[in-house]
Amino acid sequence: MKKLITPLIGLALLSVLVWNPYPFQILSLKSIDALIMSRAEVQDEMILLVDIDEEIVEAYGGYPLPRNFYGDLLTRVQGVPGITIAFPDKDVHGKDAYFQTYLNQIPTVLSFIGSTQSSEQGPHVGTAQLGNGDPTKWLYNYPGILRSKLVSEGVGLISTNPELDGVVRRLPLVISSQEKLYPSFALEMLRLGTGDPSYQIKTGEQGVEWVRLPQYGKLATNENALVYANWNTKFYRQTAAQFMKEPIPAPFVIFGVTAEGVAPLVATPGGTMYPHDIQATVLNTIVSGNALSEPSWSSLAQLGVVLIGMVVIVIASASIYFSLPIILALLGGLGYASWKLVESSYLFDVSGSLVILFLFWSIVTFKSFITQFLLRLQIKQQFGTYVSPAQVEALQKDPSLLRLGGSTKQLTFLFSDIRGFTPISEFYQSEPHKLVDLVNRFLTNQSDIIMKHEGTIDKYMGDCIMAFWNAPLDVEDHARKATAAALEMREALEELNNVLRNEGSPEIHTGVGINTGLCVVGNMGSSSRFDYSVLGDAVNLAARLESSCKQYETDLIISEHSRVDGYEYEFIDEVTVKGKTEPVKIYTIQK
Repeated sequence: MKKLITPLIGLALLSVLVWNPYPFQILSLKSIDALIMSRAEVQDEMILLVDIDEEIVEAYGGYPLPRNFYGDLLTRVQGVPGITIAFPDKDVHGKDAYFQTYLNQIPTVLSFIGSTQSSEQGPHVGTAQLGNGDPTKWLYNYPGILRSKLVSEGVGLISTNPELDGVVRRLPLVISSQEKLYPSFALEMLRLGTGDPSYQIKTGEQGVEWVRLPQYGKLATNENALVYANWNTKFYRQTAAQFMKEPIPAPFVIFGVTAEGVAPLVATPGGTMYPHDIQATVLNTIVSGNALSEPSWSSLAQLGVVLIGMVVIVIASASIYFSLPIILALLGGLGYASWKLVESSYLFDVSGSLVILFLFWSIVTFKSFITQFLLRLQIKQQFGTYVSPAQVEALQKDPSLLRLGGSTKQLTFLFSDIRGFTPISEFYQSEPHKLVDLVNRFLTNQSDIIMKHEGTIDKYMGDCIMAFWNAPLDVEDHARKATAAALEMREALEELNNVLRNEGSPEIHTGVGINTGLCVVGNMGSSSRFDYSVLGDAVNLAARLESSCKQYETDLIISEHSRVDGYEYEFIDEVTVKGKTEPVKIYTIQK
């Protein structure tokens, strides 16, 4: 079951990515903003924005302005003009006829606004519908439109539809209203600029594929005929007063109100903008051909990237020092790829993938940390009192040294046991707690020396100590260190006996057996609970040598397998161990 936890976590996070809840949607939108604005700033050379500001409004005594003013503006235009102001009502100043005269003479785009109320439909440009799909099923639909009573050669939508967070990022090139198709303001500006009498829209089973002007080419959109505008665009602009005096020549001129309290401000990735700024941005986007598009493969690519990333994270999770650079490389690589694709006009938002991968890494890393922490705690509990602190620390750094299972290894074993323990027990018959205290003093005295010489205490068997060298960590010259430990244990015991004599307590005498040989050593048990121990004949021989100390009237017996240079050994005997045919020479080292 434990092995399934990580895959289940990954599956749950993948389902969140597919579900795309509200926080993820907002994150994606903000990420798209960052990607859009990361593109190099563009200076448009074809569009002039003319601001109808407070100066003009004050000069004419307030807003709305008389419509002869707009007629006068048209006379100064050298390109295709567009006015992002709706004129649904008659002019209170009675100048509609004057304005209409110039609309009849100068091809102009007037704006209309989408309405939630069913209303009279306005004139619309002829549309050629291609493909086997119905565009009205995919286009943004308005129940009605609010249009000017004046007649112009072009009409276009200036309404915007913000995303979940109230920011406008995409705008439609075509909308529908009461089963009729209407172009956007920017598309109409381009149509008048190209001189095309109509435009084409192709719809397939998956939605709108493209919009096209015959003399211009295909304009790629999403299935709803929406385009991401390049919001990092700058335009030439003049106030209306400057324009009337000395207009900047431009193929397209868009007029809009900037007077405070009159025109609405719209939130975009590039900041708040006026309607004519927005339409100019869309026009620049489709004319320059740098509209961002979401590749059809983006969703599958994100799932694939996340799956591969999860596998890599699991592989690297064994070490935080390895997994941290891996996750940073994954996140950084995805972010960089997304940024580079934007340069090629591909919008590949990976924000959700980044969050999912980071969450998965955090969970897996935390799980691995907890597992390793518990393992290290178990190591400390199991070995803390049996091996030196340095060895415990080394095992905690690399718990793999204690992986379940055993390995054949050459070790040196030491058995130490108290001789004549029965008389000592009888001495403390009336005070058994003092006997326990005595045994603990002895074991502490001897054990500290074993660990000092890098030995591992396997277990205590009453008053007997079993220790070995060269496991769980490698110990160089382990036979020598075991011998050195035995000799120091002898000296320490003499010092302890001096103290015991002064206390009036019985002295302690021991027998020590040392042998070196091959055995199986390892973590024996389960993956959750283990007992680190040894198995083999070499262990049995060391135990038999310790028990033979009484027979040979010595406190130390060392087998021939544990002899090392530097000590004066005294030959004792040749013994044949039970179950073996080959005799073993045994030695001692006199005090």
